[in-house]
Amino acid sequence: MPDYGHDLLFGTVLVPTAGHSDDAVALARIADRAGLDLVSVPDHPYRPELLDAWVALAVIAASTTRVRVFPNVSNLPLRPPPVLARTAAGLDLLSGGRVELGLGAGSYWDAIAADGGPRRTPGEAVRATREAIEVIRALWAPGRRVRYDGKHYGLDGASPGPAPGHPIGIWLGAVGPRMLELAGSTADGWLPSAPHVPPDRLAAGHRIVDEAAATAGREPAAVRRLYNLSPGAGGFPRGAPDTWPEQLAALTLEHGTSAFLLPAQQPSLIEVFAAEVAPATRELVAAERGRAANPAVPRHTPAAGTGRAGAQATRTLAPDRKRVGAAASGERLAVRPTPDPGVRRSTERLWDESTRPTGPPADPDRRYPRSEQEPARNLVAAHDQLRTDLDQLGEVVREVLDDTRDPGEARSEIQKLSLRQNVWTLGAYCASYCRVTTLHHTREDQDLFPYLRRSDPRLGSVLDRLTDEHHAIQGLIERIDRELVAFAGEETSRDGLRAAMDLLTDTLLSHLSYEESELIEPMARFGTGW
Repeated sequence: MPDYGHDLLFGTVLVPTAGHSDDAVALARIADRAGLDLVSVPDHPYRPELLDAWVALAVIAASTTRVRVFPNVSNLPLRPPPVLARTAAGLDLLSGGRVELGLGAGSYWDAIAADGGPRRTPGEAVRATREAIEVIRALWAPGRRVRYDGKHYGLDGASPGPAPGHPIGIWLGAVGPRMLELAGSTADGWLPSAPHVPPDRLAAGHRIVDEAAATAGREPAAVRRLYNLSPGAGGFPRGAPDTWPEQLAALTLEHGTSAFLLPAQQPSLIEVFAAEVAPATRELVAAERGRAANPAVPRHTPAAGTGRAGAQATRTLAPDRKRVGAAASGERLAVRPTPDPGVRRSTERLWDESTRPTGPPADPDRRYPRSEQEPARNLVAAHDQLRTDLDQLGEVVREVLDDTRDPGEARSEIQKLSLRQNVWTLGAYCASYCRVTTLHHTREDQDLFPYLRRSDPRLGSVLDRLTDEHHAIQGLIERIDRELVAFAGEETSRDGLRAAMDLLTDTLLSHLSYEESELIEPMARFGTGW
């Protein structure tokens, strides 16, 4: 697929929870200061533990100065198009032209119906979305009263306005062929999500969008291509953030994707995405576009086996450029621990963090070839999978609390997560390491810690503490399982399940950060022992 030449945009997806109502706004301010372009929030009006998306967006817009804000994506079945049009336009005027409109046909139909919304077939959802776009645009255009006679939506002499402060883009969340055709023929952007449309399925989607645009007499480039990321093992991008620029640049150059949205609840990750990933990606894309514009400069082709972004390796974009963020032979350690987010949801504590031992200080003059840094890089990647698992577990628990998922089904889902499968005698590393690197080591979980202890006995107290924390975390996961068994839908059982999930979130994120801060350098220095 072509590179459509769009400017690159980088943003984040923030979840505005009612129980921690200040978090999303605080993170949005960080994104704004850090230089990101977009801040979005999901729109699930039927979930009482989430703040209303448009309320959250209004406060975020008032608390920031430069980022554009939008729902990711607005739940059309519970958002009447005339109200949606005027809400978006009003916020755009108040924010100085900083609103876009992500729009979705709807899902979770049981929950939508429970809130009084319609239950639509796939065909009805596509037609309703087309009608909604026509209604919204009609009300944004100044002129005479509007009449519209649709099957799902109608206007009977409605007065248009207010007009937005700038041309608001309608970015359509779409997966199926008919919604993709609608995106190509009508929308201003296509916004898929990596879990639903992984990189190896993007090309097929772009073809449908492009063909529909051409059939409608539009240039394919008129449709911006956005992407909700899902980092971690099994998601996209893969690996640590310093490996992301090449993966994202490859999506731009091979598929035309020009806006990347990162789900993030950690200030440090938002800052890294803005300060390191975004500029490095832009530099790679600009360099390759420059080569394409100058035929005298030979183009560099992708390395063997890397034709698809997000596959085992990513495209090598320039022969004279080293990998962004990767340490060449003999450079300083480039792998960094993921900081503890510092936000605590629970008043309960499993341990006193101030008593955590630390290992011996690293030699400040030591240099590490890239090959020596790989074990540490894989540790962070494995932990990213566990962080992703934690998000998935939180979603499952929220659905149980919201009565949209059966507790027995939730327990079955939890069994699939590496969080549940890992016995935590070593912790995150060994089981996930094998899965992340696909090496399928047969080493048992207890191999690494004894090896590091033999390599540097001064690490003994740290390894003992990590082992203790592993067992405590495993006990928390089992506690959530017990809470699901006991869940009866009553307020007391809800409180117990919610409290266990909050404590696990606090504890696991704190533990993973501590483990990385203590083990990254020793693993780069000594390796893994296999």
